[in-house]
Amino acid sequence: MYRSFLLGASALALVAAPVSAKRVSKAAASHPVAKAANAPTYGTFGYDEAGMNRSVLPGNDFVEYANGTYLKTLEIPADRSNYGMFTKLRDLSQERTRTIIEAAAAQKDAPKGSETQKVGDFYASYMDEAGIEAKGLAPLAPAFAEITAINDRVALARVMGEAARKGIDMPIGMGPQSDLKNPDAMAVYVGQGGLGLPDRDYYLDEKNPKFAEVRTKYVAHIEKMLTLAGVADAAAKAKAIYDLEHKIATVHWSQVEQRQVEKLYNPVARDAIDAGYPGLDWTAMLTASGVASQPQLIITQPSAISGTAKLIASEPLDTWKAYLTFRTLESAAPLLPKVFVDENFAFNGTVLNGQPQIQPRWKRAVDATSENLGEAAGKLYVAKYFPPAAKAKADELVHNIIAAMDNRLANLTWMDPKTKVEARAKLAAFTPKIGYPDKWRDYSKLEVVRGDALGNQLRATEFEYQRNLDKIGKPIDRSEWGMTPMTVNAYANPLWNEIVFPAAILQPPFFDPNADAAVNYGGIGLVIGHEISHHFDDQGRKFDKFGKLADWWTAQDIARFKVLTDKVVKQYAAYEPLKGSHVNGELTLGENMADLAGVNVAYDAYHKALGGKTAPVIDGFTGDQRFFLGFAQVWRQKYRDPALLRGLTTDPHTPGHYRPYVSRNLDAWYTAFNVKPGESLYLAPADRVKVW
Repeated sequence: MYRSFLLGASALALVAAPVSAKRVSKAAASHPVAKAANAPTYGTFGYDEAGMNRSVLPGNDFVEYANGTYLKTLEIPADRSNYGMFTKLRDLSQERTRTIIEAAAAQKDAPKGSETQKVGDFYASYMDEAGIEAKGLAPLAPAFAEITAINDRVALARVMGEAARKGIDMPIGMGPQSDLKNPDAMAVYVGQGGLGLPDRDYYLDEKNPKFAEVRTKYVAHIEKMLTLAGVADAAAKAKAIYDLEHKIATVHWSQVEQRQVEKLYNPVARDAIDAGYPGLDWTAMLTASGVASQPQLIITQPSAISGTAKLIASEPLDTWKAYLTFRTLESAAPLLPKVFVDENFAFNGTVLNGQPQIQPRWKRAVDATSENLGEAAGKLYVAKYFPPAAKAKADELVHNIIAAMDNRLANLTWMDPKTKVEARAKLAAFTPKIGYPDKWRDYSKLEVVRGDALGNQLRATEFEYQRNLDKIGKPIDRSEWGMTPMTVNAYANPLWNEIVFPAAILQPPFFDPNADAAVNYGGIGLVIGHEISHHFDDQGRKFDKFGKLADWWTAQDIARFKVLTDKVVKQYAAYEPLKGSHVNGELTLGENMADLAGVNVAYDAYHKALGGKTAPVIDGFTGDQRFFLGFAQVWRQKYRDPALLRGLTTDPHTPGHYRPYVSRNLDAWYTAFNVKPGESLYLAPADRVKVW
């Protein structure tokens, strides 16, 4: 699909591959196989006490206290780069989705053009390894012929535009998305891209030896892919491709720079773009991308686009042709013969993420089908696994958390009274989306052919690209979803002033109707509060109640807010999850603030739900203790070092196993666990960060 250049949707979870549910820690596996129908999934009240390490004081290491035994005994499966509660739940979702998709694949007499036929044939084609082997590289022959025929910069720009439309990451990419300053209209954004390594730092950081090792292996990987494809002078071309990407990386904006959403909004008239960004034949590229008729484009990283356009003009044409050949191979690799699949995984899976083994093919096929036909499968998923009662209960929780956030906003001491009125109006205008869309996506224009795995993927990518292009000039449909019901995640979209919770995350350990309320508020309550607060974090606050990028805070509000956010940056920058690599406090600021606000409003909502009564003590734990333990439980996560390094470099989220440490900013946590001065996590009251 085309790349999204904005911060329009903020995902809650870490980006992690699904993990097999059969390989769990001894602590998690210790639960009874059979339980009463009304018993919680975990432990006696919704929390896995066997996963604790009670020999550690909560004030010295709360994560170790709450999750230590679980993490110590946890084995990351060989086909995963990380494992935890998110990935465990994703496994369950994946298994369930598999039954739905395989049932569709078995219906060989499904009416042609029906969603059953498309879902089934997409999956069956992906699983047809023999057919893929037999075709070899033939499906890429037209693309290779186009690249070979490039004889000038006009043709180069045209092929780049066509490649971007096919989902191949190009140095300059484009696609439609809601206009930041007019969210009810679509605009075409142009942004940086085209790197084979995860981020510019992998190319430019000369101090970290881990990056140097990755660079060496990346050049070898490029050479191997070209060699497998029969490309002559593969070694020389691999070096030239890497050198070109290094030059592209030098003009790229950093992850931190790209967080400042207002800096990503740089409109330019179509007839002024050639003079403003010389070096690229914009007419050829925009025509190939299907957006040449647009009167205006929005440039997201001006200096990067300018620098890249100059490289397109200055670097040898043969180098660009080699680069396009490699990018085409890399993009198609999962649906090429086994030697390409294996080499692609050896670098992108093992080198970059530390993953020893590739996932079984059925899992990859389920993921690909879900990505491209997710709402078609999602209808059946919801009908089978998300009863109306679960939706109603989740909706109740969402509104309770919103009420708690409103109370927080009403009682802020640092915000101007007029700004508080606007903030509460924005909250009141929220659109919560629970479980699944009210209106399902129409796939009638997507053609899926059994036996044409790569062709199906390319057509699905172009279908989605064109589906978004077709929205230009039409009223925005705000009922659309950016995730499928089977996704274990949640997101906030400030452009539409919405919070979205797919069905698959509304399950234990996040939400269990049979669990103690404290655990549910610490789990899914935190998730809900997290997403709500994204609309008021350092970037979300820049959008008004209509979703428009606008200045509605006073200068004094902003100044006082920055004093608080600087404390958040400093606190998290002190964490060192991987020796020599700290959390980037600036990059993770929005997510850390969302955790801080989320745990506060969820705690408030929990106490309001008690109705003035004192929570009972269960298994020796008070209600407040159960709340914080429920919060810690959902962040049981373990990583392989390469995956952790990648996350610390590129992910706007703090690693999962560090996220419960946000609790040290809440006075209630100190009281709940009798945390005292001198203990490692202790913060003096004046040093506890209180924003919302």
